[in-house]
Amino acid sequence: MLLNAARSHLMVIDMQARLMPAILDADQIVPRVRTLLAAAQRLGIPTTVTEQYPKGLGPTVPAILEALPRDPVVLPKTAFSAAGDAATMERVAALRGEGRDQAVLCGAESHVCVLQTALGLRSAGLNVFVVADAVSSRASQSVSAACARLLHAGCHWVTTEMVVFEWLEKAGTDDFRALSALIR
Repeated sequence: MLLNAARSHLMVIDMQARLMPAILDADQIVPRVRTLLAAAQRLGIPTTVTEQYPKGLGPTVPAILEALPRDPVVLPKTAFSAAGDAATMERVAALRGEGRDQAVLCGAESHVCVLQTALGLRSAGLNVFVVADAVSSRASQSVSAACARLLHAGCHWVTTEMVVFEWLEKAGTDDFRALSALIR
């Protein structure tokens, strides 16, 4: 199944100030998430940002906040799974009512909040795409374990480039010219 911009919803999971310094390859993850945010904004794809217990883990890192649209939807949560949070699921349900049945997930940590959110959304009937090069954990084994479990559960394991080019569908457009420059 290919991603489709009109059916997609981007979710940035828990990329927070006190967590990201401990995340493996965070310096590579943040720019990829920014690329996904730029593509989503350009193509009119709604974005939801979650924050796990922001009182303890702090707000979303500035590099991500700066890349959000003017009126971002940032939802605090205490459940590890965003699918276990009522406000997040109200938003998911509203977007699903508009035909957005593809959830594209990026963020931290792969084996906890991203995994639990993906499995919860999958159980709720959404098509779930986890962006492999835009998720991470404190240890590489945790990322590998999350990948195996997500694939076994029927989620899709994709890359930033796969997402952007599937959303674009074709070359030769103004959107392609603007977004392909972010990939190079």
